[in-house]
Amino acid sequence: MLKIIGLVGVIFCTFGGFLLAGGKVSIITDVILHALPGEGLTIMGCAICAFMIANSPHVIKESLHYLKLITKPEAHSKEDYLELLGMLYLAFRTAKQKGWLAMEAHIENPEESDIFQKFPSFMSNHHAQTFLCDYLRIISLGNDNPLTIEALMDQEIDTISTEKRHPGHAIQTMADGIPALGIVAAVLGVIKTMGSITEPPEVLGEMIGGALVGTFLGVWFSYGYVAPLAGAVNSRAESEIKYYVCMKVAILALLQGCAPQVAVEFARKTLHHEVQPTFLEVEEATNKATATA
Repeated sequence: MLKIIGLVGVIFCTFGGFLLAGGKVSIITDVILHALPGEGLTIMGCAICAFMIANSPHVIKESLHYLKLITKPEAHSKEDYLELLGMLYLAFRTAKQKGWLAMEAHIENPEESDIFQKFPSFMSNHHAQTFLCDYLRIISLGNDNPLTIEALMDQEIDTISTEKRHPGHAIQTMADGIPALGIVAAVLGVIKTMGSITEPPEVLGEMIGGALVGTFLGVWFSYGYVAPLAGAVNSRAESEIKYYVCMKVAILALLQGCAPQVAVEFARKTLHHEVQPTFLEVEEATNKATATA
């Protein structure tokens, strides 16, 4: 909802401020809105085409996917993290009590695991499921050196981060180029004006004003809309990466000798405050997970 208010607010504050500063409604309707279709097509049309040239189909698809999700800045809610922490606790507790051999069946077939199946939010995230099971498999095979596991995790999370941040970076790059495309639209308007140099001053004045609309729209579109959208996409991507970091911290704490409850607490402390459950909420979630085991 705040995102929608912000998008509408940019329009209100721009033209409201213009009118409060002494601007006339006729300038908005007769000059800006009159020039908007042509200037807007030149600026945003070229920007979108340049975006398509610069990026792969995968990045374009992911960018569109992220733009659909900008109204939900956090990829995972507090409930999702409570479920994740409860699942990690139950998996770690099983490994501690019954040994890693008992976890192999769960790791190899998570879709049929009576541990993982209790946590639908986690199971719906295929990439996170694969990430966790891969590292639990490595540990179960005997490689439980926390330094080795941490180095490998850091490399994989870095790869995931690069992939998830690419759409936001691509949109920001487009935003950076839009003011220059506004100048292109303005120059084209000046060229059109120079072709009508014999017209009376009032006609030339309106044409020059229309040409300058290109510069205005380029800066306005960039800093009022496209760059903030890039920031929203980056924020969403960061929240998705945090899910992997949470699992990483818990696994490393377990490998360093922490009890399952302590390992889960380490992971909880890494979460953003708006989605971070309290200690008591996590304790309740782990108790619930244990009771259903």
